[in-house]
Amino acid sequence: MAIVKPFKGMRYSKKAGSIEKLVCPPYDIISETQRKNFLSNNPYNVIRLELPREGENIYKTAGDTLKAWEEEGILIPEKENCFYIYEEQFNIDGIDYSLKGVIGRVKLTDFDEGVVIPHENTLSAAKEDRFNLMCATGCNFSQVYCLFPDGDKQVTEKMESISSSAPLHSFKDSDGVTHTLWKTSDTEKLQELFKDKCLYIADGHHRYETGLRYRNEMRKKGADENSNSEYIMMMLVPLECEGLVVFPTHRIVHSLKDFELRSLILNCREYFHVGEMSSSASLERNMKQEFERGKICFGLYCEGRFYLLTLKNSALADPCLKDIDPSLKELDVTVLHSLVLENILGINKENLANQTNLKYTRDINEAVSEVDGGANCAFFLNPTKVSQIAKVGNAGEKMPQKSTYFYPKLITGLVINKIKE
Repeated sequence: MAIVKPFKGMRYSKKAGSIEKLVCPPYDIISETQRKNFLSNNPYNVIRLELPREGENIYKTAGDTLKAWEEEGILIPEKENCFYIYEEQFNIDGIDYSLKGVIGRVKLTDFDEGVVIPHENTLSAAKEDRFNLMCATGCNFSQVYCLFPDGDKQVTEKMESISSSAPLHSFKDSDGVTHTLWKTSDTEKLQELFKDKCLYIADGHHRYETGLRYRNEMRKKGADENSNSEYIMMMLVPLECEGLVVFPTHRIVHSLKDFELRSLILNCREYFHVGEMSSSASLERNMKQEFERGKICFGLYCEGRFYLLTLKNSALADPCLKDIDPSLKELDVTVLHSLVLENILGINKENLANQTNLKYTRDINEAVSEVDGGANCAFFLNPTKVSQIAKVGNAGEKMPQKSTYFYPKLITGLVINKIKE
């Protein structure tokens, strides 16, 4: 099953400055303004490596910068192989949460081997960008975020033991999330505990698939099964962790010709109970109630009006879902994509994948603003359950892109995995 190993992580030295000004969120949620702000706070911020923008060849610039920082002693490798324990503490609606996992190197395996299991489709452009960066720098700057079953709590207990000591770092970011990192060179027990585990990708599908491509390229150049390129850095979190929080990602439909709200509502009434809501707050409240009742539903916003769409009967959707695995049929996002976006609005799978007529956001207010500014309409979703994610993965299926948003995102730059030999 999973082969998880310690490694000599590369970390910032004190010479670089305070760690909270050297790390950043994942590259794909950072605006250009934010990127510049990170660099103005500290020019050694990892964003210069993870999201390069300077020079004629941005990837070469990142590689040159990395080399210079190593030579200057800004980034230094551990003297021995380690596992790292990483914790995020945060508060949502007055409730405190703690998310804790193990950072290590994991052997790359093809998805059909059933060791590392995806749940979501990916976008080609993002993978090409990550591959070019990996080739130029030979590093993983951020972790692939994976879940694993820990019913007997053995890994959890080991993590708690390690994290009872003094941490390497602990700081609070601008979003109020506290990040804490420990390391241990006592690695044998953890390696053993992961040998019977399957790993479910929560976040980082693009990075994992890029890792597979890089591994295959290195094999062509003579790398063997023990090479660093056969592994990728991961953050491994128990499925049973009470700090696992999944937010929904909403859909904004745009650039459709001959779009008409009246026609959309009329066609939706064939499959859904359609109720007009007085506000976004009322819509969210009713969506949550339906979610808790196990109903498939989502919200719609168009022409200043909010609607709740609740599936009348799963059998009504069957003609549009006939070739879809049962694990996917119970998901709001699958019904939305297959029944509404494809069948009713006529957006084909290619245009969905290429985002020709679709944009994503986690913010309902942003979606409303986009529609008020000219987009056709917006659909609001409930979060996908962690148990549903595992079920889809076990069935060998994948959800539509951007079906899940695990919160909070893992910070980038606490530890770097150098894979170039």
